[in-house]
Amino acid sequence: MFFDFDGTLAPIAGTPDKAFIPKITKELLGKLSRAPGCKIVVISGRKIKDLKNKIKVKGIVYSGNHGFEISGGGLKRKIPLSRKYKKVLGKIRNDVERNLSKIKGILLEDKKYSLSIHYRLVNKKHIPLVKNIISDIASGYQVKNEIKLRCGKKVFEIVPPIEWDKGKAVSWILKKQGYFLKNKTILPFYFGDDNTDEDAFDALKDKGITVFIGDPGFSKAEYYLKNTVEVRKILKHILETMRNK
Repeated sequence: MFFDFDGTLAPIAGTPDKAFIPKITKELLGKLSRAPGCKIVVISGRKIKDLKNKIKVKGIVYSGNHGFEISGGGLKRKIPLSRKYKKVLGKIRNDVERNLSKIKGILLEDKKYSLSIHYRLVNKKHIPLVKNIISDIASGYQVKNEIKLRCGKKVFEIVPPIEWDKGKAVSWILKKQGYFLKNKTILPFYFGDDNTDEDAFDALKDKGITVFIGDPGFSKAEYYLKNTVEVRKILKHILETMRNK
């Protein structure tokens, strides 16, 4: 079972550091991770270290930076970064700081693999300006295929220009898990609420159960739940069903 973190397991907060996973949800994840035949993976745009500190449940697989870092459950992988990309990311960080420092509410997160520019707390009248500035800064690097610019919920993400995303990470983890289980049948579930989760929904099309959290709009997921409370109810239901088998 794959889960995004913010907006799926933890309610969206004003700033990333304020987000937390409810105790009961954490307990359910722990119980499911110990259930026979069930593996829990949390895959997020957060740094893997941050993700582990937020959840602190043993036995599950953690994947940070949209799948660029994977650790836990016998798995370990880090996608290598080029020196050129690291240098470009540093330049972009400096440009963002210089051009957006006077706009109140901007929060910059340097996550080594990616750069997040949060604008959830920015006054609505300044948001078009923020979007224009980010677009101007990123466009030159995008044309030269030196970065990718992705849009999440009130956040811009600068990520490496390589063919790797949450969907690729999910496929890699399933392949490894299939090897551990000697290719026994696996039914993957994926729960997510963000644009970056669409890659995973696409990867699991006709292969598993995909669930969007929130207003589904044009999501590729098959099903949807309203919020993190309904995610918790589903976790409880799945756990009870597994116990009654």
